Amino acid sequence: MTDQSSTPSWPAHDPATRRWLPTKSTPLNPDRVEALLAQEWEKFERHTPQSGEHNARASKILPLGVTSSFQHWDPYPISIVSARGAHVTDVDGRTLLDMSMGFGAMMVGHLNPVVVDHVRHALDHVGTLFVTPSPTATEVAELFQERFGLDMLRFTQSGTESLMYAVRAARAYTGRKAIIKIEGGYHGGYDPLQVSVKPALADIGPAHAPTPDTPFEVEAGTVHVVPFNDLDRLRAILAEHGREIAALVMEPVIENLAIVVPDEGYLAGVRQACDEHGVVLIFDEVKTGLTAGYAGASQRVGIKPDLVTLAKSIGGGLPLAAFGGRQEVMQVVVDGRMAHFGTYNGNPLVMAAARAVDEVCTHEALDRAEGINVRTLDAVDAVITEFDLPAHTVGMGIKGCITWSTTPVRNYRDYKATDFRVAELSWLWGVNRHILTPPGLDEQWLVSLAHTDEDMAALVTDFRDLAQALRA
Repeated sequence: MTDQSSTPSWPAHDPATRRWLPTKSTPLNPDRVEALLAQEWEKFERHTPQSGEHNARASKILPLGVTSSFQHWDPYPISIVSARGAHVTDVDGRTLLDMSMGFGAMMVGHLNPVVVDHVRHALDHVGTLFVTPSPTATEVAELFQERFGLDMLRFTQSGTESLMYAVRAARAYTGRKAIIKIEGGYHGGYDPLQVSVKPALADIGPAHAPTPDTPFEVEAGTVHVVPFNDLDRLRAILAEHGREIAALVMEPVIENLAIVVPDEGYLAGVRQACDEHGVVLIFDEVKTGLTAGYAGASQRVGIKPDLVTLAKSIGGGLPLAAFGGRQEVMQVVVDGRMAHFGTYNGNPLVMAAARAVDEVCTHEALDRAEGINVRTLDAVDAVITEFDLPAHTVGMGIKGCITWSTTPVRNYRDYKATDFRVAELSWLWGVNRHILTPPGLDEQWLVSLAHTDEDMAALVTDFRDLAQALRA
């Protein structure tokens, strides 16, 4: 048994976030974990034959049989044929509770009736593409300006695009080229941001001074890598290289390593350090955005970045993203220091969806979903306590996760020390019981506006069943 009261204390987490740790725990039997994994993988293949057949067919023309590599897992992923509200239906005819919801892109629910009505009106009466200025884009930009506190913004189609242009804007504004990113962080497909995305520990040097890891196919330029929640390392990099650095790119709350929350005071220190060296602070809110609250994570944690990138949650399931922030920085688009183009930018179809999302994502609606999430996290905490599980929970807005570690995950190295075999079992256990969380070893759920307490009770029940199986 591990008694947390005898271990060193850790820095408090940002009060705008949620993290709960057990006071004690008992290690799991690894042989039991492996036996359950074997059992669950056999059950998966037995219950999803049509998904297997579909993947075999798709793999003949689509690499890995998927349209985005994250969708793939071995031996094959589940193929979905339809969705509505908080549920999806797979090719085997099974209905699953969707706890991924497109990493937040479907946070208003699948086929949300308000989104459908607005998009249908655009299809019937407005149009799909003008490639000219339109009041539809201006009106949505004004809504976003007010909601997110942005001086100016531009629309794009994806988070990758928004991050690319935000970095370019920072370079044009500062006249510098280098950037800093957080070790382990993911920010889309732009080359500089592909550095040190979940790298192998053998390739990245010591924890206190990480070595950037650049994939062979990437031309990254100069990228410095720092650990999350480590102001000392950030300040050291800025002291040595500050005159060359255009921007620091980071998620205010990391959401590709399950959920990693900032220490109390960390983001304020980041803001101050960037100001001292004239570095543009870019908050990647592609995954947080409205899932973190009415005006995103930036306003929730009380730190204003120079630029913010948005996607997923703002589009109601349509491909919409944006970047924007301080007028002084965005002026580089106005005066031509940085060109920004895009045929489909701000087209009437996605603007209709964005207007609908703004309409339904009221304070009341988001507070209701967050309340469901908090009650779910509390119930999971009770199960962890009942069975002395070596795990803890983390939450941010309407997202939550179970992390298989008795100590807080504050950075990438902590994440790599979690128990991935149990994480795989926990995810697969849910999939086999019709609860679909994102694939991978960083299990995370999202409570959409379509989810209910009853839906989440099923997740808690299945987790308790898993706990009983682990302790049997």
